[in-house]
Amino acid sequence: MPVSKRFLHPDAIKKIARMDLRARHIVEGFLSGMHRSPYFGQSVEFLQHREYVRGDDMRRIDWKVWAKQDRLFIKQYEEDTNLRCTLLVDVSNSMRYGTRAMNKFEYACTAAVSLAYLLLRQQDSVGCVSFDEKIRLAVPPRSKRNHLFSIINTLQVLEPRDKTGMIQILKGVAENQARRGMVILFSDLFCDRGELFRGLRLLRQRGHDVLILHIMDDDELDFPFSGPHRFEGLETPEHLNCNPRALRAGYLEAVGAFLEEVRRGCAGNTIDYRLVRTSEPLDAALASFVSNRLGMDKRG
Repeated sequence: MPVSKRFLHPDAIKKIARMDLRARHIVEGFLSGMHRSPYFGQSVEFLQHREYVRGDDMRRIDWKVWAKQDRLFIKQYEEDTNLRCTLLVDVSNSMRYGTRAMNKFEYACTAAVSLAYLLLRQQDSVGCVSFDEKIRLAVPPRSKRNHLFSIINTLQVLEPRDKTGMIQILKGVAENQARRGMVILFSDLFCDRGELFRGLRLLRQRGHDVLILHIMDDDELDFPFSGPHRFEGLETPEHLNCNPRALRAGYLEAVGAFLEEVRRGCAGNTIDYRLVRTSEPLDAALASFVSNRLGMDKRG
């Protein structure tokens, strides 16, 4: 498969290409665009008046107000700005697991590239960080269309390995990004949940809009095994020889508790969360995800 095509999923691109992924929270950026900014600029949307002080731009004085009140006021506007988005792709060893056409790692990379395509099409700025216990590779944010292939070429040289170190990664992103924007995490979330939520809270406290695509294989969710099996840890040296039927009820209960903890933690931090099975067609998963974002923006 050609280098530029490995994670560029045509069906997903076709399905989401006409949609706009808008940030629900206030973001800032460099260019005039479609997303609301916390800074005052010179867009067409008037916000408020402020009394003139020496040094203000005389061109922004509202002379109609001066004619009525004999006092100088300037107009302040709300600037529309392009979104700055960082894609966080988990490439730890647990992402290697898969029983479908794509394993979790491949699914995550393809989803990330598809959303990068959409955001770049909107002239937004997109960067990508791949990580396990530490950052493996990072692509700085850019808004040019051909930047997509920088992201693809970076992801395609990676192979899952090592454990997941979520808190270090999320804390680093929160501390190193001075500008507020969007952060999208693609992961199976097999990590310490306390550290995960601490990292997510840091991002939200810094004003970032955070989205999570929680990617899991059907086997992990349904535990369909029967007969003697040997289960081996992907990020630990442990293994277990057992009859899966004896474990199924307890396993499914533990998975249900895990998913509920993640959902509650995300809801409590105003984070958009979507559980995705690797058996789910990627175009449908992304279309649903983006449509939900649009619906939230309209309600907000």
